Amino acid sequence: MSDFVSSDWGSLLQRRNATALTTLCLGVGLYAFNTFIVATSLPSAVREIGGVVLISWAFTCYLVPAIIGGAAGALLKQKFGARHALIASAVVFLAGIVISSVAGSMVEVLIGRGLQGLGEGVIAAVCYALVPELFPSRLIPKVLGVEAMVWAVAAFGGPFLAGLATEFISWRAAFLINVPLGLAFIGLVVLIVPSQPSGAGGGFPLFRLLALGLGIMMIAAAGIVPALGAVALVGLGAAILVAVGLADRRYANRMIPTGALNWRNPVGAGFWTTLLMFLSEAAAGVYVVMFVQMLWELGPSIAGAIGAIIAIAWSSSALLAAQWLRPKQRRAAIVAGVTLNAVGVGGLALAMISGELAAVIACLIIIGVGFGMSYAYIAQAIMDAALPEERDQASGLVPTLQSVGYAIGAALAGLVANKSGLTQELLRADMLQAAVWVFGIAGAFGLVAAGVSLKVRPARDIAH
Repeated sequence: MSDFVSSDWGSLLQRRNATALTTLCLGVGLYAFNTFIVATSLPSAVREIGGVVLISWAFTCYLVPAIIGGAAGALLKQKFGARHALIASAVVFLAGIVISSVAGSMVEVLIGRGLQGLGEGVIAAVCYALVPELFPSRLIPKVLGVEAMVWAVAAFGGPFLAGLATEFISWRAAFLINVPLGLAFIGLVVLIVPSQPSGAGGGFPLFRLLALGLGIMMIAAAGIVPALGAVALVGLGAAILVAVGLADRRYANRMIPTGALNWRNPVGAGFWTTLLMFLSEAAAGVYVVMFVQMLWELGPSIAGAIGAIIAIAWSSSALLAAQWLRPKQRRAAIVAGVTLNAVGVGGLALAMISGELAAVIACLIIIGVGFGMSYAYIAQAIMDAALPEERDQASGLVPTLQSVGYAIGAALAGLVANKSGLTQELLRADMLQAAVWVFGIAGAFGLVAAGVSLKVRPARDIAH
């Protein structure tokens, strides 16, 4: 009976757990609100300042620095302490918001997005690294379930607030909505998060981080160059990413935990499943709001709310899935969830062609339910399978994998969309043609993720 009570949701309301959880949820909230605010207001921004061919870059230029910050997050936590790392990165994040909000061109927006990504990458990695330190293993799925509720709040509030600000003030005002949340996060970190560094960690992997970012940026650049150049850039970018992964094995200060690149390894299976899931879902994150807004002639608020359905479904299903403690239940949830993501993303191609908005909404619900069922258990499988001395790197790797997958997925989606005929004129026929290619290819990546997920092994017991 005591084991049941100790693992109940009520234990998260105990003073120590509640204060820690509040801090972590605020860190997640920065990223969540930023995602929906930008997705809702960006179409209006490109109408005013131009740059529709660079719209996927608004995500890529956020995510590439987020990857660099996320990969360095564990090391920064160890060397300078979690408090100092979080405060400094939050300041960088807020500076990026201000720059984007006063931008006069898409290039300036991208610079601000880069600073936002760098700050949020560190915040996410450090917050995830704190989860196994602050909570027992049995509570981790519930912690991640509560964090999913933050996404639900952001999914409702982000598009609503950003839509109102965009329609009645400007898209610039929408970008500034996250500033109060960032200031609140800094205040809570000062009060709650310990400042002592662990003294662990090696040198800073600067060249590997820069090479990682360069590889992803090359893939992104393929979307705006002629066909042969695009093929060359994709190939070269992929080669650089592979080289970074192989080279990382030879360093003491690894960015990537042992076994993470081997899909047969428990850590590696979770690594590749997470990477490919977010690569697949990125197509929906980048293009659904714009396509829905243009094809169905909807306002920013309604289109943004539709785009937020993924997060709402994710949050709801994550809370239900957090109750499943048996290993067989969790393994089934992982495989089923990853498969649903692939079906939902691929189905968007047919939904757009059908002209039925209800079909689009159904696909978004399927994607969200798939993520909610599987994500927490995949994340915990990575944390539990890591070597004890690599727990920080493995925990921080989880949000970094999201950024890597989303960045590559956004870059590939932009490449496919631009090469399949999407232009600044945003003609209906061009958008429908782009939708078939973008979501069809993204769905195929999701099916690969479903195959790899069969190798993910949840911990034997998280109830005691």
